Amino acid sequence: MSPPTTSLGDSGHGLQGIDTVWDLPPLILHPFNERVPPSALLENSKAALMLSGLIPSDGSDPEDLKRRLMAGRYAEIRMLFYLGKDVFRWLDQSVECVANVPVLQDVDLRPQSFAGLLTANPPEPVKEKLVRWGVADYVAVFSRAIGLNALFIEPPSFDKLAEQFLRNYHRYADAMYRCYMDSQPHCVIGPRNFHFELYASGEYSRLLESEWDRS
Repeated sequence: MSPPTTSLGDSGHGLQGIDTVWDLPPLILHPFNERVPPSALLENSKAALMLSGLIPSDGSDPEDLKRRLMAGRYAEIRMLFYLGKDVFRWLDQSVECVANVPVLQDVDLRPQSFAGLLTANPPEPVKEKLVRWGVADYVAVFSRAIGLNALFIEPPSFDKLAEQFLRNYHRYADAMYRCYMDSQPHCVIGPRNFHFELYASGEYSRLLESEWDRS
């Protein structure tokens, strides 16, 4: 059975009718230093489709297709893992940000509370920005990044991962995300009371520079 959750602002939980909005630290995403071009990821996806028979083969050797598929899966795992490191940094910052707010002292605000805010119900400007970046399925992206970081301290080497895991890592990452969210009771929160901004690291650096120039 999953630990119970409470919902911020729901009847009987002490914050009903409170419209205060707390600003959380910005979520800053850093670029991946993996040197994997988008064309390589596309080729790996094509290899998966050919192996499954969903598109015609291009004449490549099945073993070569398998190698391309495994390499692509591993690249995806690494990219999601490093995305998750940024997310976990933000989760810790958010918990610290609200730790001394008097009205929130008796509310179970845990890292899982802010993970749920990000994956299930982020502020509308964050959703819009993710869509502009081409991240339509942000729920899967962020939840799998969190799941992988709940499991690994560092991304494991390719030869330490079983083929079954590589082929289906998204299922394992989804399961680990659910385990992480169920690991302790937490308050379920939404954008009605919590707001944050999303930036690429370069974009945030330019924003800080412009603010320094005006000061």
